[in-house]
Amino acid sequence: MTALTVLQRGAGPIPGDHYLPASPDTVLWGRLPCATDAAALTIAPGDTVTFDTVSHEGILEDQGKDPRAFFAGHGVAEVSVLDDAIEIAATLSRDPAADGPHVVTGPVFVEGAQPGDLLKITVERLVPRVPYGVISNRHGKGALVGELPRGAANVSVFTPVEERASGLVGLLPVTEGGQRVVEFPLAPFLGTMGVAVAAAERPHSVPPGAHGGNIDINLLTEGAVLYLPVQVPGALAYVGDPHFAQGDGEVALTALEASLRATLRFEVVPRAAALAEFGEVTGPLARARGYLVPTGLDPDLNIAMRNCVRAALSLLQARYGMEEHLAYAYLSAATDFDISQVVDIVCGVHARIREADFAAVDRARGGAPRTGDVAGAGVKAPNRPTPVRSPDPATRENGATDD
Repeated sequence: MTALTVLQRGAGPIPGDHYLPASPDTVLWGRLPCATDAAALTIAPGDTVTFDTVSHEGILEDQGKDPRAFFAGHGVAEVSVLDDAIEIAATLSRDPAADGPHVVTGPVFVEGAQPGDLLKITVERLVPRVPYGVISNRHGKGALVGELPRGAANVSVFTPVEERASGLVGLLPVTEGGQRVVEFPLAPFLGTMGVAVAAAERPHSVPPGAHGGNIDINLLTEGAVLYLPVQVPGALAYVGDPHFAQGDGEVALTALEASLRATLRFEVVPRAAALAEFGEVTGPLARARGYLVPTGLDPDLNIAMRNCVRAALSLLQARYGMEEHLAYAYLSAATDFDISQVVDIVCGVHARIREADFAAVDRARGGAPRTGDVAGAGVKAPNRPTPVRSPDPATRENGATDD
């Protein structure tokens, strides 16, 4: 079995036009960028950036705020603990009562982006930085508040990763301390991708919003595209909350949280073009696996669902000229509405509208179907993520460390 590469800062392949490592100078912990924050990097539209992201699991106060000691307790050698996680935990601090847990890398100033435009973020590459992650359930959090976890302590489940012929899998036992016989496929994505808010105060990292942030949509794997309404000049984009795998709902509180190296492309869609393509976009909108993915957000899950339906109706009317009552019927018959998560103060719902269903609409207008920048031309069955494989050893650069 091939050992998975541990991607320390600067080690291994860095395919982007720019590289933004994670360090105390390039991350925020518990808060998200706002209009007054300085950019960590400035890029031209169309450029790619390779980010190192750091998971909050293993550095939190209830885990000792010492990732070396925390992961050593699970049998991880010190050389396999990320140096940037150790440095961030030792250097930065947050108020657990007032701040979120997430570490975000950025912000990135995208030249030419102005309020009213859309920032188009294409997920080009996501590579695990370590061969393990953590799934946590904390008191006062999760879908079963007051029921789980049982007892006084929070629960953090260490989850190693191994390679199979089909790709990478996470491993769990059926009893505490037992043999790890439960395997599930990895489908890495960034739980947080966002733009700065037009305010002087940094928002809490947990609740998502029109700025994106902690949207936790598990469709945003490699090849996916996320559109966010720009709120400040340059957009000031950031990423974080890396996940190896997540079920819709994220019911225990966290996904399989683990650090990723992410390469993203940033483009600017001017307001006029955005309106012609999608209509008025007031919150996160994605295109992934052959789907258009509008979203709905609200602290009340029922309202989030209704908001998502409204967003889907508006999208179908603006993009395809579909009359409201017909769009409503189509959504009811042909579109799945998935619960992104119910644990982030603001609940999330996202719809999966198959673009292939509307190919004839575009042909009738005398043009090809508008799928030129759709991530993944084929429609894949939901809940069957593309297997994730470890980096090809032949492509590893000098300096990479094997575990």
